[in-house]
Amino acid sequence: MKILEKFERLIVLTLMGFMMIAVFLATIEVGVILWQQMLKPPFMLLDVQEMMEVFGFILMVIIGLELLETIKAYLSSHEIHVEIVLLVALVAVARKVIILDYKTITPDMMIAVAALVISMSAGFFIVRRALATNRVRKKTDD
Repeated sequence: MKILEKFERLIVLTLMGFMMIAVFLATIEVGVILWQQMLKPPFMLLDVQEMMEVFGFILMVIIGLELLETIKAYLSSHEIHVEIVLLVALVAVARKVIILDYKTITPDMMIAVAALVISMSAGFFIVRRALATNRVRKKTDD
């Protein structure tokens, strides 16, 4: 059993290292893209499409940071925190919504994305409320 725990810890630490590298490189990529877009004519101005591209990459970095937080939480408590996972998923969906090309998307796809956002938001609200209720119960039990 000890070998399995050590193996699991090694894998989780390796994944954290990979995530740190990925987030670092993605942050550099955001800087490079922003710099390249700002140097194009008109100088130091971004059009809407360029801003959406930059925002998409920034949200990708945030998703990476949240995934890193999930791995860190798992390492410390050996539990997957549903609240963090839902938050990562919400940010990922928000990123997708921001970078969608609204000229080519069908109404059915738009309804599906809206349903996804609403259901994930409701799930996040319910989990968060349940966790808050449990914290209050624990305090009153102590």
